[in-house]
Amino acid sequence: MQVAIDLPNDLVAFQGVADTRQELRIAYALWLFQRGRVTLAKAAEVAGVSLHEFMSLCKTHRIPVMDMSRDELMAELAGFEKA
Repeated sequence: MQVAIDLPNDLVAFQGVADTRQELRIAYALWLFQRGRVTLAKAAEVAGVSLHEFMSLCKTHRIPVMDMSRDELMAELAGFEKA
């Protein structure tokens, strides 16, 4: 599906169509993921980047990729040691 939006010509001319398109895809994917509307994998697909690249983008934008507290993570890791 394609969605069309009107942008100022000078903005698109400054960045170029391809760069503007990619920035919008990434911004929308980050927004969707941050609000819990899509999974990490789906957000990466929307952004048009690999999962690793999307995780890096999340880090840059200070968006956590794990919904787990430090204590929960430590408890989870401790479970692996027992197994």
